[in-house]
Amino acid sequence: MEQTRKLLGARIKELRRLRALSQEQLAEMIDIDPKHLSRIEVGRSFPSMDTLAAMAKSLQVEMKDFFEFAHQKKSSQELTKAIYSLLKEAGEDKQRLILKVVRALVR
Repeated sequence: MEQTRKLLGARIKELRRLRALSQEQLAEMIDIDPKHLSRIEVGRSFPSMDTLAAMAKSLQVEMKDFFEFAHQKKSSQELTKAIYSLLKEAGEDKQRLILKVVRALVR
């Protein structure tokens, strides 16, 4: 159960950062104390269903997206294989766009 809490918290943090929101901003949007959000993100506390629903709405994701954390368990080698597999499926135009995005992220 502790591992699930940590993975869920890490996923919430990941989604929050993708939206360029601070803990304080998200906490205000969903009407919880920023300290409580911090405890959720580090895996010390589970959010309630109401809190999860409010987070999903604020982060513009579906609730199921909070539980898609299989990528967090993979090794570096497994991640590289998964990325390569996805790249092979993309057409040349998408590959060029992906290259631009990856360059921007790495730099």
